[in-house]
Amino acid sequence: MKVLLSWMREFAPIEGEPAFLAEQMTDLGMVVEEVVATGRTWDGIVVAEVLDLRPHPEADRIQLVDVDAGDGEALQICCGAFNMAVGDLVPLATIGTTMPGGLEIARRKLRGEWSNGMLCSSTELELGDDADGILILDAGLTVGLPLADALGATADTLFDLDIEGNRPDALSVAGVTRDLAARLGVPFTLPSPKFAESEPSTAATGSVEIAAPELCARFGLRVLRNVTVGESPAWMATRLVAAGMRPINSVVDISNYVMLELGQPNHTYDLGLVPGGELGVRMAGEGERLVTLDDVERDLMPADGLIVDGADTPIGLAGVMGGASTEISESTTDVLLEAAVWDRMTIARTSRRLNLRSEASTRFERGVDPMGIERALDRFAELAAEICGATVATGSVVVDGGLAPPTTVEVRTERINLILNTELAAGEMAALLDPIGFTSTPTPDGLSVSVPSWRLDASIEEDIAEEVGRHHGYSRSGKRVPTPTQAGGLTPAQAGRRRLRQALLGAGYSEAMPMPFLAPDDLARAGLVRADSGAEADGASISLTNPLVADESVLRTSLLPGLLKAVVRNQSHRNGAVRLYELGSVFHPSDDDLPDEFELVAGIGSGHGPGGATAGDSAAEAAVVQVNRLAAELGLAGLTVANAEVPGLHPTRAGEVRFRGKVLGTVGEVDPRVLEVYGVADRASWFELRVAPILAALESVPTQKPVSLYPSSDIDLAFTTPDAVPATDVARTIKKAGDGLIQWVRLFDVFRSAQLGDGRRSLAYQLRLQALDRTLTDDEVAAVRQRCIDAVEQAHGASLRG
Repeated sequence: MKVLLSWMREFAPIEGEPAFLAEQMTDLGMVVEEVVATGRTWDGIVVAEVLDLRPHPEADRIQLVDVDAGDGEALQICCGAFNMAVGDLVPLATIGTTMPGGLEIARRKLRGEWSNGMLCSSTELELGDDADGILILDAGLTVGLPLADALGATADTLFDLDIEGNRPDALSVAGVTRDLAARLGVPFTLPSPKFAESEPSTAATGSVEIAAPELCARFGLRVLRNVTVGESPAWMATRLVAAGMRPINSVVDISNYVMLELGQPNHTYDLGLVPGGELGVRMAGEGERLVTLDDVERDLMPADGLIVDGADTPIGLAGVMGGASTEISESTTDVLLEAAVWDRMTIARTSRRLNLRSEASTRFERGVDPMGIERALDRFAELAAEICGATVATGSVVVDGGLAPPTTVEVRTERINLILNTELAAGEMAALLDPIGFTSTPTPDGLSVSVPSWRLDASIEEDIAEEVGRHHGYSRSGKRVPTPTQAGGLTPAQAGRRRLRQALLGAGYSEAMPMPFLAPDDLARAGLVRADSGAEADGASISLTNPLVADESVLRTSLLPGLLKAVVRNQSHRNGAVRLYELGSVFHPSDDDLPDEFELVAGIGSGHGPGGATAGDSAAEAAVVQVNRLAAELGLAGLTVANAEVPGLHPTRAGEVRFRGKVLGTVGEVDPRVLEVYGVADRASWFELRVAPILAALESVPTQKPVSLYPSSDIDLAFTTPDAVPATDVARTIKKAGDGLIQWVRLFDVFRSAQLGDGRRSLAYQLRLQALDRTLTDDEVAAVRQRCIDAVEQAHGASLRG
């Protein structure tokens, strides 16, 4: 929004340096982005009188014009315009002048004749659109007078404001001035338009019917007769140009001027093209069309608002653009003036759909004062009578549609002070609100505030607090760090994930973040689906309709393929022994529209050796050890591992991880065939666990366990067991036989040989014995040892190795 200081002074006695005024407006929330000094771009341009006109001897399209620039001497100018006559007063740009557009005037020879300056059109002076002829000035001006003085274009200041979307009232000169005047403590007044009226009245000539009250809150009409359409006076054109609008003709310019001044868009119709002066408001019908002022035929939708004539023919797109059929032209003499208030969202949708953005639609989208229609109509009539010689019909016609009732907000003084960190009394708040139109009455808790009609953005207590804060001055409010009702922190799930990551980092794992998208054959290559059918055909995965990369079109069902690729990449960079983990989501097909998505945490370790029984066992054993360590670190009591066949893992070196009676995940050694397909050089350990049960367990309050102050004793036991007996089952049997005296059981060796026989292996365990209330005697340790041996031999068909 661009506002001239001289324009604001028509509503309030605004005084002060431009920098000070800009600071005040910025502090009020109307941020001043630029301050520009205007009115000095016509230096060197003077009023000149035409003395003589004669043809150019060498050019048909140029004439020689002798002018008097104020010194009584004839000055020859070469000019391409022919709309002058002897005695006319015209603007002359003298030699050395820099025009508003940047052109520098110099003495030039055109086809052998000297031109000692340039006669100016309204376009060259940025006063209008007419570039075909020279601007003819009003008779009676003093020859030789600077053009700026002759036209009253004195030095001025232009403020370029950035107006936020919640301040529709500030999209007008009057609205900006009202705020600034309140801050400066000077009176603000809206002058009452003055003009003569004559019969027949507007009501006898025009009418309006609102068939869609949800579209239109209010609709007003005025009739103007004997209108002369021409150029606008220089003062109006200058203001419009400064505000960023292009002068077109007197009627259009007055319309734009009123909109900028009061914030009320309006539209003019050629009354002779509106049968009976009858207008209507309704929603568009399916398939209707309208040719708008830009001569484009537009297809309408039922969500679009229309202005129609008495025959129900569309003649305007409500709040967006008028129709070409009733456009004002040079032959127009009688004008039907309309000002209305439209539904904001309807205008927003229509203007965006048709890509028709304008100053008017912007104001309608943000909200227009429904009670300002009469003033806007009267101001237009005043200017039209002055500039266009219009005869104003008596009265106006204003019809209410879906007009909302006035808004009243109950304000608590304590609440406002809490928000603003101030100590204002209710009376002080009222004194700040009253100059900007918010009237208030005292209540036991504070104030009852009546919101003015032009502040559609204010409807709750916080909005009133904002107004008090703006005019009190945010810079005057003390600085305070708000005290939250609850201190910020991680949610239990976030804290659990962080703890899980820290446990894995402590175990020597580095986090990897593969993409969740796989190639169609990745799941088969990882042994997770049948290789002969593929993941999609097997129904074991979900294919993407629009993948980012064509070769990655399947959502993963396991973290194994991605981590295998990460290991391969590390090994290709000569980083062979790595431990990587990932915490991420997998996606399984479901009967619902959405996939079954859940989080897993997985770890892979490479560098366990190139083969051999012992090396093979070490990879699976390392995986189990890592799971047990993770369980101990996180306090997952009762977690167990049992042998099982797991897709993608070694047929005999894999198992299920169970927790609280349910399968938590898998653990073991990656199948050598999978490693070969992916190109992994060494054997690899693997575990993959569901995250949700782990997080749920971490949310429970841990129980404190007593710590023994007495010495412990360690013993080793080695058993020969069938291969089918899981090592974890043996460990559980040992722990149970200890009757609470065994602190932990740890498998530290697995051995196979021909002496042990086919299908059997040796499992060696270390046991730590410790009591809470005493030092265990040798006899007690021996008794516990024997109970463990007997229990394992009876439960698992094992024998103690000597």
